[in-house]
Amino acid sequence: MEPKFTHLHVHTEYSLLDGLCALDRGKDHASPIMERAQKQGQVALAITDHGNLYGAVHFYKAARKHGLKPILGCEIYVTPGSHREKVLVNGRQANHLVLLAEDNRGFANLMKLVSKAHLDGYYYKPRIDRALLAEHSAGLIALSACLKGEVAEAFMDGLDDKAQKLAGEYAEILGPDRFFLEVQDHGLPEQRPVNKKLVALARKLGLPLVATNDVHYLAPDHFEPHEMLLCLQTQAKWSETDRMKYGSDQFYLKSEAEMRQLFGDLPEALENTWKIAERCNVELALGGQKNPHFPNYQCPGGLTHKQYLTQIAADGIRKLYGVEDLAHPRDAREKEIADRFFHELGVIEKTGFLNYFLVVWDFIHAAKQMGVPVGPGRGSGAGSLVAYAVGITGIDPLRYGLIFERFLNPERVSPPDFDIDFCQSRRGEVIEYVRQKYGADSVAQIVTYGTLGAKTLIRDIGRALEIPLPDCDRLAKMIPEVPGTTLLSAKKDSLDFATACKTEPFAKEIMKYAPPLEDMPRQTGTHAAGVVIGEKPLIELIPLTKDKDGNVISQWEAVPLEEAGLLKMDFLGLKTLTVVREACDNVKRTTGVEPDPDNLPLDDPKTYELLARGDTVGVFQVESEGMRDLLRQLQINKIEELIAMIALYRPGPMSMIPSFIARKHGREPIEYPHPLLEGVLRETYGIMVYQEQVQQAAGILAGFSMGQGDILRRAMGKKKPEEMAKQRQAFTDGCVKKKTCTAAKAGQIFDSISEFASYGFNKSHSAAYGIVTFQTAYLKANHPVEFMAALLSSEIGNTDKLPVLVAEAQKMGIQVLPPDVNESGLRFTPVKGAIRYGLAGIKGVGAGDVEALVNEREAHGPFKGLVDFCERMENGDVNRKTIEALAKCGAFDFTELPRGRLCAGIETAMGYAASVRKDKAAGQSSLFDLLGGDGAAGVVMTDRDLPTAEAWPQKQLLAFEKELIGFYISGHPLLACAWTLDKFNLCDAEGFAKLPERTRTRIGGLVVNAQKRFTKPKTPDDVPRPMLSFRLDTLEGSLSAVAFPEAFAQFGIHLQPDAAVMLCGSVRKDNGGGANTLTVDEVYPIDEVPARFTTGLSLHVNVGTWSEERMNELKDVIRRHPGQTPLNICLLYPDNAKVHLRAGSHLTVRTSEALVKECEKIVDGIYVAARKEAGLRAAPEPRWKRNGG
Repeated sequence: MEPKFTHLHVHTEYSLLDGLCALDRGKDHASPIMERAQKQGQVALAITDHGNLYGAVHFYKAARKHGLKPILGCEIYVTPGSHREKVLVNGRQANHLVLLAEDNRGFANLMKLVSKAHLDGYYYKPRIDRALLAEHSAGLIALSACLKGEVAEAFMDGLDDKAQKLAGEYAEILGPDRFFLEVQDHGLPEQRPVNKKLVALARKLGLPLVATNDVHYLAPDHFEPHEMLLCLQTQAKWSETDRMKYGSDQFYLKSEAEMRQLFGDLPEALENTWKIAERCNVELALGGQKNPHFPNYQCPGGLTHKQYLTQIAADGIRKLYGVEDLAHPRDAREKEIADRFFHELGVIEKTGFLNYFLVVWDFIHAAKQMGVPVGPGRGSGAGSLVAYAVGITGIDPLRYGLIFERFLNPERVSPPDFDIDFCQSRRGEVIEYVRQKYGADSVAQIVTYGTLGAKTLIRDIGRALEIPLPDCDRLAKMIPEVPGTTLLSAKKDSLDFATACKTEPFAKEIMKYAPPLEDMPRQTGTHAAGVVIGEKPLIELIPLTKDKDGNVISQWEAVPLEEAGLLKMDFLGLKTLTVVREACDNVKRTTGVEPDPDNLPLDDPKTYELLARGDTVGVFQVESEGMRDLLRQLQINKIEELIAMIALYRPGPMSMIPSFIARKHGREPIEYPHPLLEGVLRETYGIMVYQEQVQQAAGILAGFSMGQGDILRRAMGKKKPEEMAKQRQAFTDGCVKKKTCTAAKAGQIFDSISEFASYGFNKSHSAAYGIVTFQTAYLKANHPVEFMAALLSSEIGNTDKLPVLVAEAQKMGIQVLPPDVNESGLRFTPVKGAIRYGLAGIKGVGAGDVEALVNEREAHGPFKGLVDFCERMENGDVNRKTIEALAKCGAFDFTELPRGRLCAGIETAMGYAASVRKDKAAGQSSLFDLLGGDGAAGVVMTDRDLPTAEAWPQKQLLAFEKELIGFYISGHPLLACAWTLDKFNLCDAEGFAKLPERTRTRIGGLVVNAQKRFTKPKTPDDVPRPMLSFRLDTLEGSLSAVAFPEAFAQFGIHLQPDAAVMLCGSVRKDNGGGANTLTVDEVYPIDEVPARFTTGLSLHVNVGTWSEERMNELKDVIRRHPGQTPLNICLLYPDNAKVHLRAGSHLTVRTSEALVKECEKIVDGIYVAARKEAGLRAAPEPRWKRNGG
């Protein structure tokens, strides 16, 4: 290795919110840190992130890619005491120590030390102690670190003897020439005196010196962005003088010349950097499945993996297809199955995945044995006949034309990946089974990293700079809502954003810091589904940490784990599977017959009728309004069309949907790119929808194998010019060789297929989703009550979704009944054609309460009333608060006593119950006891004996329902205003969600979940101004709304909790850029709306039946409702002629529901003309314009 200065103390972006050295950026995987090091002529580089190895694999690969030697290390935290003791020593958290792996053994020890620091030693920071270091020191080189190292810190404290003792201890622990005293110079006043003492100590003890720069960013001009990064880490304000700072702008990746200028008097310290680099030779085995650490499945009876997989797969083929002997097929069909079976087994064996199939089969088989619902399998794995035969997947690949090579291609070996869905509520049981099978220390979940995206970054930096939130919010919203959008691309794609960055001072200030910080990791998280399984304890294979809940997770993400040869499985939780299972259980409970979701009749007429109506609220994948509209247009009548529709309804292929529909209904001719492709494209009406069709077309026309077809499909999807040219030539040559078409025609077909392939969908994935869609549609069509009960149960606690589903149930003619202690279970229950509310959905009622209640009811029969309930339920089972919650939401309504009286009598009932239990415990019995009666000392209390109390008004009764179960179940406060809402709303909640941004609209409802906030002053003379964000609860659902200071000042008096109001305003996107929010401009009490928003009232009278008596009645009504609304009379004549008369100015009225109802009894018709404009005032100038946007 060339003798050059080497940086041995470097913090990458994985020193979270502290390191600003990016490792991997963009589609081309650029590496800013490696590019800078390469430009400086560096030949090696170290990674020493704070307390972790998060970025080790990324760093290793990036260094190798750029021709640099990677040195893997960590600046670890060391506590002077025991790492297991969660105490501060001398008031300090921990000291620093740089550890570098000299060889693979050293890296294994480094992983163990870092893992143990996270798993056992975490206290403010992940810490080790010197004893643990001594246990795992082999193959490690240590540097004494920065001023926070123990030796340097002792010198700063004036404890020179302690410094000498510590240096000696570390030298003894690490061994000869493995502990280096580290000198640094960042221009800090403390460093030079410490450096002098370190040099003297090195000479005294014979220890080597090493010169480093504590690298936290790449260049001097990143100093301020790095300071901002520290503000984000510590949540400090830029203006705070005591915020965390590094004290100089010298913590960057310096050149060798700069380092020689600093340490020219210590040439040996510089020379030692490359000597250490020469010694560090870790080789990470990143061959993926070439170096597998998969768990080894132990086959029964001494069978090999191949023998056992063949045995269970052949058994499955026998059950599924009736093929008794695969070695001796009886006909062409059996031969086709046998050929595919043995072909797949051969590929699985050749590629080395026999063990993988058995491991996956084992936990899926165990899940099914435990009764855990398992999905049919999504992704390309559904293309495997062997997987279907053993039960890994549930989709017949032969029926649906699924291709094995789309999953496992012998011509382009990449690790197979089964995506398995489990019932969401029981997914944990399967993971626990895997832990028990392979050892808890060999199984862990997988880390993820949240990053500083463009919008988040703008808001976070704005907060640190104390820029008003509305300004930051406005700037962030100018960034397009397109995945992968960066600050740079936003400037190109958004004129508003580009202009703001040039002209607005606050935007310029934010952009001064933002670009270098973009995409930096900000915190760790846990992968929603990923689990890693190793052949031995994971601590011997990878570094580990814990998530916020204390669960052990990997420090490496999914891709590095797979590259390191570990088995990564996605244990996906799908709530729909829980709904399907629960719906089937409900059907069994109500009918005695349990449907098998895996064997439903795929030609069921009711299911297709439901789909054709678009009646698919709650149906998997087709709930959106767009999907429902598509279903109505397409009129699906077979499962293949459902599968195709799911594949088409995506941004790319959506343009083909009109043609697909027209071809299905015969309005457009079905055309094929080539006559030979009719068999492949017939089911999709000549349109290439699936990736598998590309493979099949290449095979038919050009003689490609399915494996070659898969390579072609991938090339077409990625559109790399060189690869496309190569594939085009191969395709053309193949067509000419097979004589299917000329070279020119082959080129045309290639281009046509390529166009389709750019958006083609994985048919295996679509088929899996189509099956689950069909299952839910079937259950809704054939067992609506049972299905809706399961669907409601799946949303217990979701107060946004439950009202929508309750409304859907009611639309279907299914009544949702209040909770009832004699009929309700834990979850929603079908009862005599209706659905009974589940007790677990009541706020304040726990699962233990419900379990005790149901057990008592099943053991001793229904409860007679509140008193009987209190007597039979021990205080330890159900407390007063629970009983009160049950009574308030109607669970004792069967007693026919008002809820107010029941709640008022709880104390009395509980007191009586306590006295009965006390007497029984004391052995006292009355004559009634001897005769088999109840009571204490002969006194028997029933609910009729409870104290009298006033019944609650409807408003209070409904308020308790809303509080305890999240919505109104026995009515709705807005029902009293239903006429007003129907006449004067411009949209409902569902329609509001679809309105384009900045649309003006008007909608009424109840004010709920209000939060008063204050603006931040923009100038020293400015004062905080109040504003209100809240939700508007409507009869159809709810929506978000915000009244900014101007509107709140004028109309805030009307925005009281649970007030019924009409809101006028405009649509804006919420902070996340997703759901619509109403920016409120005007607010009116709902009872004032008819009078304010009616522009005219037209009374229709039939001349032939009109009388003076009716005229007098009408005049009397008009006099009793004086107001400002003009009145018109429309005279209806027998020949259908109409004459409109404008009433005199003295005949104006105040429009109200009461007036209209009274008039309807007298006249032959009435028309209320509602104001078309959203509000009563001119639309205000948009806030973004007022703010200079």
